[in-house]
Amino acid sequence: MDKIIVKDLKLFCYHGVNPEEKVDGQNFVFDIETFLDLSLPCKTDNVDDTVSYAKIIKTVRRVAQSEKNDLLEHVAQRVVDALFDEFSKIHRIILTLKKPEAPIKADFSYVAVQIERERP
Repeated sequence: MDKIIVKDLKLFCYHGVNPEEKVDGQNFVFDIETFLDLSLPCKTDNVDDTVSYAKIIKTVRRVAQSEKNDLLEHVAQRVVDALFDEFSKIHRIILTLKKPEAPIKADFSYVAVQIERERP
């Protein structure tokens, strides 16, 4: 199966279980792998035959920044649901949501969740 990948999409959002995270906000990083058949756009060179990565980014941004949620798991699922709703060509998604500035007293690059879903 072919893929369209958006890697290291940085968005400023207000998610976290601590009250200050919903006030101060922080950076989140999204890696999105969308699985779909790209054989037609490979032949036609027509953007209408594929899923625009610009539209994927627009959807992720809209969903991730529209609410303040406690859990990364919940945010990730909301994004995946929206991508399936908006792009019928996508069959499977792997989404990794990283929180590099999580308020944890430890030395780390990021904490993250990764979910993998197939179209229902």
